[in-house]
Amino acid sequence: MLKTLLIASALMLTSFANMAKPIASDENNVMPLLNGHQIPAVTLQDVDGTSVDLATLVAQKPTIFFFYRGGWCPFCNSQMGQLKAIEPKLIEMGFQLVGISPDTPEKMRASLTDQKLDYLLLSDSSLTASQAFGLAYYTSANITQKYTASVVTNELFTTPQGEKRLVLPVPAVYLADTKGLIHFQYVNPNYKVRPAPELILAAAGLLAK
Repeated sequence: MLKTLLIASALMLTSFANMAKPIASDENNVMPLLNGHQIPAVTLQDVDGTSVDLATLVAQKPTIFFFYRGGWCPFCNSQMGQLKAIEPKLIEMGFQLVGISPDTPEKMRASLTDQKLDYLLLSDSSLTASQAFGLAYYTSANITQKYTASVVTNELFTTPQGEKRLVLPVPAVYLADTKGLIHFQYVNPNYKVRPAPELILAAAGLLAK
């Protein structure tokens, strides 16, 4: 009886973890997936508009997913360059590198060209993956106005209070095995702080063992 209850509880936790989470009121109140959770079954688009299922993708080889705010963000571009530098070592360890952001496929294609990237970029313009990973949040009215007046053309979302706001993902890095199990995650509400490449390599090295 106890064993049955434990199995049922585990199934409920897994199911809850894979449910789309509500958009957080701000970046400090997101509820991200943690170590031990499964990568959600979400379908996104690559730069050519081709559908890519995350569950199918991660089954091919261990995967490093990184969520970024968009190609307009200088901190994101810096991180993308750092990941490009360590990509050969990650490939040698058997990993694939996948970037996810609210950018449209067209904007992502521009990022690939400008930065000469080889790794896969996936468009999450509907914020489906960002919500499933528990990373999506409403920006403030001031930030929404500032960003949409200058660099961001993303679709706005309606808050529970009826206000139109820009929704972004908190930048994050996830390492998952071929069964979709998360072994490492780094989520920081401060978008200016990203994990050091050495930390990602160390986490990848441990998972590879």
